[in-house]
Amino acid sequence: MTRASTPRRRLLVTGSTGVLGAAFKTVQQEYPGYTFLFATRSDVDLTDPAATTAYFRDQAVDDVIHLAAISGGIQLTSRYPAQILRENVLMTLNVMEAARATGVGRLVMTLSNGMYPADRDAFYSEDRIHDGPPHDSNYSYAFAKRLIEPAIRAYRTQYAMRVIGLVPSGIFGEDDNYNAHDATWIAGLISRFCEAADSGGDVVIWGDGSPVRELTYAPEMARAYMWCLENHDSARILNIGSSQAYSIAEVAQMIADILGIDRARLRFDVSKARGVDRRVCDNGAFIGLSGFRFGDLRSGLTKTLDWYRARLADAPAEIRKQPRMRAEDG
Repeated sequence: MTRASTPRRRLLVTGSTGVLGAAFKTVQQEYPGYTFLFATRSDVDLTDPAATTAYFRDQAVDDVIHLAAISGGIQLTSRYPAQILRENVLMTLNVMEAARATGVGRLVMTLSNGMYPADRDAFYSEDRIHDGPPHDSNYSYAFAKRLIEPAIRAYRTQYAMRVIGLVPSGIFGEDDNYNAHDATWIAGLISRFCEAADSGGDVVIWGDGSPVRELTYAPEMARAYMWCLENHDSARILNIGSSQAYSIAEVAQMIADILGIDRARLRFDVSKARGVDRRVCDNGAFIGLSGFRFGDLRSGLTKTLDWYRARLADAPAEIRKQPRMRAEDG
C-alpha cells in the first residue's frame, strides 16, 4: 500500500511587499513542505483585530511569519512617531491574538536591531534588549519592537503558544522600497548611486560616513527565518543578521566600485542626521544552533545593483517608490 503524502502546511507571510517578504517569494521553492500565502495590506488590515482573526481563519493558516511593519529611515521615524508606535503595536497584538484564537501551530515575530540601547558600542546581544533607551531618532519604532519580547514570554506562559522572536539586521535586496523621502539608508544609497552612475555629478551620502552598520542580503535572511521556524522553539529571541559590520562610508565606496563610479564623486553631507554610532548584533547564539553561513556583502550588493540598474533601464515603473505609510499630520 502506498503511503499518503503529508499535506503541505499553509504558511502565511505578512508584509509580503517588503524587501524581506519579496525574498520569501524567491526562496519558497526550496521548501516543498509548505504552501506559502503572501498577505499585503490590501488583503487584510492587521491593525483591525476582527479582520485579522477572520483572515487567519478564512485562509486556514497553519503557521505564520509576521514581517509586516511600519518602518523606514530617519525622516519617517522622526516625522510620524505616534503612528509608527500605534500601528506596529496594534499589528503585534492582533497577530498574536489571531494566532492564539485560530490555533496557529507556529508563529514567528519580527523585532528590530534598532530597539537595542543606543549607548552600547559592543555587539548587541539578546539579553541586553531592555538595558537602556534606544536612540532618540528611532524611539517609537524601537519601543514598539521591544514590546514583542515580553509579549512572546506572556503568550508562551499563559497559552503555551509556539511563538518565537527573531531580530533581523540591515536587510537589503531586490524589490525594496526606494522612496527617496523615507527609505532606509541602504535603499537610499542604492537608488542614488544607480541613478547617478552616468550623470557625472556628486553622489551625496548623509552624515560623515562613520556610523557602523550590519547588512544582510534578503534571500539569506529569509532562509534564516525558515531555519528558525522549523528548529527554534524558545522564548529567547535570536539575532539572525549576518553580524558583518561596515561603516556607511565603506558601503558607499563598495557600491561606487561595483558601479565603476570614481570615489572622488562621493560627498558626505554632515548637515544631515547620522543616527546611532554603531548598530551591529551578535548572532553567536543563532550560528551556534544552526551552523548557518552568510555570503559576503559584495555579492549581495552586486546582485541588488544589477537588478536595480536593469529595472532603471527597461522598466523604471517596476521600482517601488511609494510612501511607506498613510501619513496623518494632524
